[in-house]
Amino acid sequence: MVYGWNKHEVASVEGDPVIIKADGFPTYHLANVVDDHFMEISHVLRGTEWLVSTSKHLLLYKALGWKPPQFGHLPLLLNKDGSKLSKRQGDIFIEQFAKSGHLPEALLDIITNCGSGFAENRMGRKLEELIAEFDVSRIITHSSLLDLTKLPEFNRIHLAQQLEDDIKRQMVVQQLQSHVEEIYHGKLLDHDVLRKEYVENVLLLRKGHINFLKDLVSPSYSYLWVRPSVSRKELQKLSSELDKIGGLVLGLLQSQNIAMPTDVLNKELKNLQEQVKETKYSTMMKLLRLALSGQEQGPSVAEMMISLGPKEVCARIETVLKS
Repeated sequence: MVYGWNKHEVASVEGDPVIIKADGFPTYHLANVVDDHFMEISHVLRGTEWLVSTSKHLLLYKALGWKPPQFGHLPLLLNKDGSKLSKRQGDIFIEQFAKSGHLPEALLDIITNCGSGFAENRMGRKLEELIAEFDVSRIITHSSLLDLTKLPEFNRIHLAQQLEDDIKRQMVVQQLQSHVEEIYHGKLLDHDVLRKEYVENVLLLRKGHINFLKDLVSPSYSYLWVRPSVSRKELQKLSSELDKIGGLVLGLLQSQNIAMPTDVLNKELKNLQEQVKETKYSTMMKLLRLALSGQEQGPSVAEMMISLGPKEVCARIETVLKS
C-alpha cells in the first residue's frame, strides 16, 4: 500500500541479520512479527523509515510459515520549516500538550488535516468522521508540514463542539469549576460563581471566542469570578454623568422580570444613552465596562451583564456610585 512494491536485498546489504541478541532478548524485527501474528493484525501502517525493513519482516513471516499482514508506509510529519520532528523538542510530547490545555480531539484533527488520506481537508472533524472518511488509497508519498501555530484554532473548534454536547458540557463545567477554585482560591468572596448554572452560562456565552478552557481564568476574565476594584474617580474621568448613567442602568435591570438576550439588552442600552446629554454611546460603554470588569477591553458590555447576572451587575454599580 501507499508506496507500491519495493525491493530490498537483505542478504546482499545486511548479510545475516541479528534477530536474537547475545542475552537471548529478541530484536524489534523478530518481536514485532511475532506480536502482530498472535494479535491477528491484518494491516500495518507505519512510518517510511521502516520501509527498508519490510523485506526482512516478510522473510521472517515466510520462515515461520505465517501469512503476513498488508503493509502501508506513511510519509513523515515535519516541522513547519521542513526539519524533522524530534523527541528532543520537549514541546511535542503529548504530556506537554495536555498540560497546556490542548484537547486530544484537536491534536488528532490537526495531524490528519495536514496529512492525507481524505477527499478534502477541513477543520473540526470528529473521530467518527475521520474513520468514515479515511481512504488509504488517497495517502500521498511526500512528507507533510505540521504547522502547530494553527493548533489553538483547532482547539477552539473542538472546545465549542464539546459545549454543544450536553454530556461533554457538564464535564467541561466541572473542569472550569476546578480551575476557578485553583486560581482564585482565597479571593472568592461569593462562592455563587462556582454554581453549575453560572459556570455553564459563562461557557455558552464565550463558546467560539476562547481557544482554551484556561483562558476563562486568565486576568482578562477575572471579573467573572472576583469583583474588580474601581473607584468613582476613575469613572468620572470618562463622564461627569456617572450617577445618571448608573441610575438608568439600575432602573433598567430592576424593572425586568426576565433575563434579556444579548441583542435585546444592546438595544436597551442604546435607548438609555439617548437619555444622557453629554456622553456618547461608546464612552458610556467604556464606563460600564470599567465599572463591571475593571478593564478597558473585553466582551461586549451586554454580554458582561448577562454573564454576571442582574443582581451582581446592580451590586457592582451601586458599590461604585457609593465609593
